[in-house]
Amino acid sequence: MISRRLFSALAATIVLFAGAAQAASESNIQHVLLISVDGLHALDVANYVQGHPNSALAQLSRTGITYSNARTPANSDSFPGLMALVTGGSPVTSGLFYDVSYSRDIFDPTNTTCSGGAGNTMVFDESIDVYNAQNVSLNVIDPTKLPRVLDHGACVPLWPHQAIRTNTIFEVVKAGGGHTAWADKHPAYDWVNGPSGTGVDDLFTPEITNAPGLDATVSVVCTVENDDKKVQAILNEIHGLKHDGTPGPGVPAVFGMNFQAVSVGQKLSKDNFDGSCADDTGVLNGQPGGYLDGAGTPSAVLNYGLERTDQALGKMIQALKAQGLYESTLFIVSAKHGQSPINPVKVNKPEHFANLVAALPDGGTNPAALVIAGAAACSTGPCGFVQDDDIALLWLPDQSQAPAVAAYLNANANALFIDEVLAGNEIKLKFSDPNHDSRTPDILVQPIYGTIYTTSTKKNAEHGGFSFGDTNVGLIVSNPSLKAGVLKTPVATSQVAVTILQALGLDPNALKSVQVEKTVELPGLPF
Repeated sequence: MISRRLFSALAATIVLFAGAAQAASESNIQHVLLISVDGLHALDVANYVQGHPNSALAQLSRTGITYSNARTPANSDSFPGLMALVTGGSPVTSGLFYDVSYSRDIFDPTNTTCSGGAGNTMVFDESIDVYNAQNVSLNVIDPTKLPRVLDHGACVPLWPHQAIRTNTIFEVVKAGGGHTAWADKHPAYDWVNGPSGTGVDDLFTPEITNAPGLDATVSVVCTVENDDKKVQAILNEIHGLKHDGTPGPGVPAVFGMNFQAVSVGQKLSKDNFDGSCADDTGVLNGQPGGYLDGAGTPSAVLNYGLERTDQALGKMIQALKAQGLYESTLFIVSAKHGQSPINPVKVNKPEHFANLVAALPDGGTNPAALVIAGAAACSTGPCGFVQDDDIALLWLPDQSQAPAVAAYLNANANALFIDEVLAGNEIKLKFSDPNHDSRTPDILVQPIYGTIYTTSTKKNAEHGGFSFGDTNVGLIVSNPSLKAGVLKTPVATSQVAVTILQALGLDPNALKSVQVEKTVELPGLPF
């Protein structure tokens, strides 16, 4: 016999689930607009909404849930950051740690026969573009600059979409009959197409960093101009057009873009430091970027990036309303990564990591130090690689040397500004075993907070590491049907991908990363 208390509990549970099912069935979400504002901390969102109650961010927060304790997967570079948002996973399943990393099973772009031992840097940044005579990117990838890989005996270029090991929300939505679009900062973001190579119907990638020409990120003004190209693409797509304004198949089921102005405003030591941005001749020219204090008060340069980004979000809101799409669109604002340090007094730029190791008293003789030096000096081939900014990733030419190298680094942690060394079981607890995975670094070094392994005078902040500043990002999920609130429950940005598919009535388990990493939807939503 069921007791009265147990019967009441069961009845309450049934009502709860029935209510959730009814809310899900009544969801009118037909479109998802996903916006990544690189560098946007949860603190930036809180400060900006409080100081700008009539802003777009404030409007979105009044009709949605703000997740104040959202974290990106570590490491927090742009590639794994966006992959979290659109795959529901981390480098464990995506296999990509950085836009410039290393793989033990690929070959140099010039090695067209894939001869010799495998192992080479895997470069997917602005350097792989096709450039014209004026050193301006044509916004397409040059296959001769791609790493090579053996595919059924043939030595072929490895495209970014072939390098990612998991599928994306764009592929799932497209398979479900939806139209898809995305805009980002490099043609290398071809990987958002997923392994099929066709996930995004309308991919727009205006290069922000012309390798041999103008680098727009020297100036927050030039960066905003690049962002505005993508903003116009979104506005066109809201009107059912393609990104360039030509006739299109209708408003995408899932679409979005990446903003860079906030990230650049955080990083610049001095705006337009080389004078290359001809449009930046006003009051910002030569001014310092970043924050004024540890409370996140923005400099004039950073504030410009925040304001112009918010204005762009406002244009999107107005366009959605004008087209009668605001109620049927889930508007998500988050970030690929944060930036650290926020507090300017914490900035420490001692040297590149390998150079610091070489400068140790036994840096020129110790076998472990020499291994690091060799990997850092390797330009091509299976001789390892060192990638650093506010983290250091080490791929060693001889993986059996990893324990000795890790022990050496731990013994010299103070001189190298190291907070944590991940190797052996420590790295296997978080990532795939580097001894059985061609992409995973043998050693990851997390420096003391505020340390950036560089001597560059151009930047005063970076991202890529595991720190709070790198990983605690803004996250707002907004729709007029949602009750406003701030949720402090720890969440991961990888949960965004699950939530997007749930909102559109699609199965999140169609994502490989969700199946493997057991990613769940964001809490507090009726989808």
